[in-house]
Amino acid sequence: MIVNVIWTSLLVLSTLTLAVLSLPTTSITEEVKNKDDFNPEMDDDVPADRYLTHEEMITWLNSIARRYPKKAKTFSIGKSEEGRDLLVLELSHSVGRGERDLLMPMVKLIGNIHGNEVVGRQLLLRTISHLIQKDSVDPRVTRLLNTTDIFFLPSMNPDGFVKAREGDCWSGGPEGGRLNAKNIDLNRDFPDQFKPEDKLLRSQSELLQGRAAETQAVIRWIKNNPFVLSASLHGGAVVASYPYDGSDTDQLQGYYSASPDDRVFRKLSQDYADRHPLMKKADTCGVGFPDGITNGARWYDLKGGMQDFNYVHSNAFEVTLELSCCKYAPAADLPAEWEYNRKPLLNYIASTHRGVRGLIIDKDTKRPIRDAYVHVSGIDKNITSTERGEYWRLLSPGRYTIQSFAEGYIPSASRSISITDIYTEQVNFELESKFPRKTISRLVCN
Repeated sequence: MIVNVIWTSLLVLSTLTLAVLSLPTTSITEEVKNKDDFNPEMDDDVPADRYLTHEEMITWLNSIARRYPKKAKTFSIGKSEEGRDLLVLELSHSVGRGERDLLMPMVKLIGNIHGNEVVGRQLLLRTISHLIQKDSVDPRVTRLLNTTDIFFLPSMNPDGFVKAREGDCWSGGPEGGRLNAKNIDLNRDFPDQFKPEDKLLRSQSELLQGRAAETQAVIRWIKNNPFVLSASLHGGAVVASYPYDGSDTDQLQGYYSASPDDRVFRKLSQDYADRHPLMKKADTCGVGFPDGITNGARWYDLKGGMQDFNYVHSNAFEVTLELSCCKYAPAADLPAEWEYNRKPLLNYIASTHRGVRGLIIDKDTKRPIRDAYVHVSGIDKNITSTERGEYWRLLSPGRYTIQSFAEGYIPSASRSISITDIYTEQVNFELESKFPRKTISRLVCN
């Protein structure tokens, strides 16, 4: 009976998703405080044309959580090398219900991994403000918060940020703020499948060993939560870059290092670029990117990047969004940057509902099965289920054959599914144990 009720509620959730994926097609003007008037303790919005200091950002995020406890909460995932909080704000109607709703997907947005790439940091704060203010006003925003658990880490490198200087477009060394306090490039610090010394790392302790404090905090966060979708916001170019960033070649540029989910990543990236008036032009910043997107390694090969780590070591699909030609653009550019990125960002969040999802349970006990696998024929990347038996599998539009299997269980029959651009297919699996309960009872008695 419980399972039937749950599955019925999930069908309702899928219906809500149809409207979420149409976020917003027209500009929504918001009232934004004058930069001299801003009170981080009381204001819902942030200045349109001024960057917040680290202290202002922390105060403002905590004030949002304090004033809107039914949909927002803050928590620290760790501290930087100099002791600054890596503060996350979670935004969802499930916050007020005390637990994430069953099968509600988790999305994370990370800014400022390079301390001097700051436009994305401010855009994430504007996104929070927009969602807070438009909830209960714009039904599309209300549906998004009703169906999606959204996590914002606006500044992953606060130590680098405090060194960076507004208007400095290109500094890359320790003085410019790109690196953390120990002069580590955090986007070269993650375990990498193409580094010989990292290939055999499996346990979380092995993955963490020798990493920067900020990298360790994010690795724990990724490994301990079932994120479905992620974005890392950068600056210095205008392009959506997707995995793999690295390759097993010695080629510095020009080699297309495709992941098994290349079609999905291209779709996510193209959807963002098509909605961005400059990115889709493909020649912004004097660098040509066909259609405004690029495979990471084809642009330039890098090892130790965060987006590849997400894909290889978790269920999360991450795209790198390069959003401004100038890394620390003048604050006067921020209103235009918000208009360029508002619609693409909101649609990117909503795209976590594209694909297939469902529950994997024990056929006899009806209990959820943790760490079961979902396999899509022709794609060499399996997704694992949560402790509640949930899974989400991002897919681009098309027809697929999927199957579930788990240790100690008979693999399920293959299922054929059709994925559209605006609908989340729901497929639940009941797996039969290789050791039925009667057999187990007989063995115990004997």
